Amino acid sequence: MTDPADLTVTIVDGYVDEPAHFGVPPYVSTYPRYTAGALVDAGVPESAITYHTIDELREDRNKWADVQRADLFVYVGGMTVPGKYVGGTPAEPDEVRELAWTAEGETLLGGPVRFGVGEENAGAQEMERDDLDYDFVAKGDVEAAAFDLVDSGLEGFNNRMRDNAEVDRWAAAGAFVVEQHPNHPDYLIAELETSRGCAYRCSFCTEPLYGNPAFREARSVVDEVDALSNRGVSHFRLGRQADILAFGGDGEAPNPDALRDLYGGIREVAPDLDTLHLDNMNPVTITDYPEKSREAIRVIAEHNTPGDTAAFGLESADPVVREKNNLLVSAEECLEAVRVVNEEGGWRPGDTPEATPGSDDRVTGPSTGPDASPRLPKLLPGINLVHGLEGERAETFEHNRAFLQSVYDEGLMLRRINIRQVMAFAGTEMAETGAEIARDHKQQFQAYKKEVRETIDNPMLQRVVPPGTILPDVHLEYHQDGKTFGRQLGTYPLLVAVPGERELGTTLDVAITDHGYRSITGVPYPLDVNAASMDELTAIPGINRSKAGDIVVGRPYDSVAAVDDGVADLSLFATAVTADAGEPSVPIPGRDA
Repeated sequence: MTDPADLTVTIVDGYVDEPAHFGVPPYVSTYPRYTAGALVDAGVPESAITYHTIDELREDRNKWADVQRADLFVYVGGMTVPGKYVGGTPAEPDEVRELAWTAEGETLLGGPVRFGVGEENAGAQEMERDDLDYDFVAKGDVEAAAFDLVDSGLEGFNNRMRDNAEVDRWAAAGAFVVEQHPNHPDYLIAELETSRGCAYRCSFCTEPLYGNPAFREARSVVDEVDALSNRGVSHFRLGRQADILAFGGDGEAPNPDALRDLYGGIREVAPDLDTLHLDNMNPVTITDYPEKSREAIRVIAEHNTPGDTAAFGLESADPVVREKNNLLVSAEECLEAVRVVNEEGGWRPGDTPEATPGSDDRVTGPSTGPDASPRLPKLLPGINLVHGLEGERAETFEHNRAFLQSVYDEGLMLRRINIRQVMAFAGTEMAETGAEIARDHKQQFQAYKKEVRETIDNPMLQRVVPPGTILPDVHLEYHQDGKTFGRQLGTYPLLVAVPGERELGTTLDVAITDHGYRSITGVPYPLDVNAASMDELTAIPGINRSKAGDIVVGRPYDSVAAVDDGVADLSLFATAVTADAGEPSVPIPGRDA
């Protein structure tokens, strides 16, 4: 029998994306952390456990030696919802197979990959189960399989689901692997689980395959945050649950006191955290338990960080589709839930108490002083819409459009509208229907999605992120068309374009100047008018190229007020100037500077 103390183990993270779990960088999911904790609990030394992401292995083939030489190689990954990603690229099936072929020791495959794989991570397709040439495939929890496999001396395991007592041990014990993540510590957000599984049975969703919700104790989650914080993590998302409002309750009714223990405890052990966001919130909970839900949402908005999003699984506003797919919430109920979250969580840091959603004082924040520019709202709802479900018809698209328009017309705010086509997995009711409806409606879906982006997303972004809104700590990720693109760390962060090619991997505070469909443009904040480029100046509303040239020619200025003639909003973007900027540094075509 192999002694666990003598084992070497390599874990490769191929990334996960599930309805209630995210793990594509900059996120790190629970799977590799819990698996590492289970291995330590089984007797493997921390020093004998190596963690790599699939992107690391693509960039450096020398690291494949860690896969080859390990006594046990564990692959975790799998995508059960379609997505497009900037921070990392999920593993392809051929790469997962190559890892198994490379390993000379025992191989273990686990994570949501057990539900099936497809040709690509996109909608309108069926997913097929495949063992991908691994010695062992965890049909239950990969962390439980890893523990049992090591405990048996690599002889085998019985497929099972881990329990909360094990998570209590493994979650904190596996925190050490984040130090081996290539993004650690500055560009890493840890996904946290409060529960998993779902009592409801929507036809397309894989979350019910985990069973009914099993809630962790607040102290267990807090201890995990404490361990991660001690390892340098400062960004957290409570994303691994079907409904954050149900935490600490009976699975349906909200428990505000349990949320106080959870959020208050996190703030106590990580007082200097940079991000505390969530993901899923069930709108039907709000309509069934309005007063407790309001109290719970107030607790969340008191402790979280700005820009938080509560994703609502409306899935379809069409009553026919709702009935045929066991969808829980009607369009009318979801609209009421949107109102409630706006009222209780839609305020911005610095808002006056009398501010109301959609009103001017909500948008502008404090009227004077260095913090006059608004920040993102504390907590807004997001809407998930799924197409290709049973019963979908031409009228379905009109129902969804009308719902979104009603939200906008009421002056309410949505932080994100996620429109996708279904992926059909074995074990769900959609397995019988497959992706046939989605494929048949693909052309109509694309036209409808484009219309929503133009008529709803763009004006909604202008409402949520008005010009002058400050986004702190935007992480710069890539260059394109003479601009630098980046995002904040958080749940569904906005993509921000900044003029010029700046150093990647750095952070920048940005003041928003313009809006696309799902992205925004901004300038560095505070903008130094004595050093700003022409592109930066012309990005500001009200400044054309001629005016920007006049500003450059008039340098240096000793105050923003001195340059603000005819540019009413310049003070929102430029609040500081250099003491001795000297002559203009940007040549003005056609002018003698």
